[in-house]
Amino acid sequence: MATAKIRLYVEHPLGAGQCVPLERAQAHYLFGVMRQGVGAQVLLFNGQDGEWLSEVTEAGKRGGVLCCEKQTKPLQRPPDLWLLFAPIKKARTDFIVEKAAEMGAARICPVQTEFTNSERIRQDRLQAHAIEAAEQCGGTYVPEVAPLQKLDQLLAGWDARRQILFCDETLAGPASALPGATGAEHPWAILIGPEGGFSMDERARLSALPHAHAISLGPRILRADTAAVAAMTLWQQALGDWR
Repeated sequence: MATAKIRLYVEHPLGAGQCVPLERAQAHYLFGVMRQGVGAQVLLFNGQDGEWLSEVTEAGKRGGVLCCEKQTKPLQRPPDLWLLFAPIKKARTDFIVEKAAEMGAARICPVQTEFTNSERIRQDRLQAHAIEAAEQCGGTYVPEVAPLQKLDQLLAGWDARRQILFCDETLAGPASALPGATGAEHPWAILIGPEGGFSMDERARLSALPHAHAISLGPRILRADTAAVAAMTLWQQALGDWR
């Protein structure tokens, strides 16, 4: 087994004997912050080729090179589950993205609803949070953080084969059983609303969709970041790869 403790995401092919150049920020982290040098072992992954044990062969302030030695994990793709959520305060939006990456979302989609407070996001910053979460939790796959899109536009072009779990705060009560017997082999999405909840029009539109299923997350109305974790936990345990 690999004894390396540091994991890095790289945008470079990985394979036996493959040498991987480091970006300046990665070199600063590895050699300046973590005090690693030539001969150090690091785990690399790129979201496509699994995880590889590598060795530092060049170390400098502005760059470096690592060479792959052996694969330590194959690529582990998550179930085809998207998390759709309305952005909230900065730190709590960061939390949602991090936990979605850790818990096995295949794609993370910020959506703008009628009551969403934030009209813009820093997609690059949120993608960096997803990468950091994958680095820390041992994942070999990094979910894409999609651009912010209006909910009505997203639903207008929705593929009806992808089922939607619509977390409806007006149903507060005993937690709902998840619908159907279909599992992780089928595409799904979880939809979490904003701090002010969904509008009546949005709730009516979702309720009219045959592929949308309103559920309760329990007797208390949860904050949006808590609801995202709770909903993903229920889905993973019932239909996902936690079974």
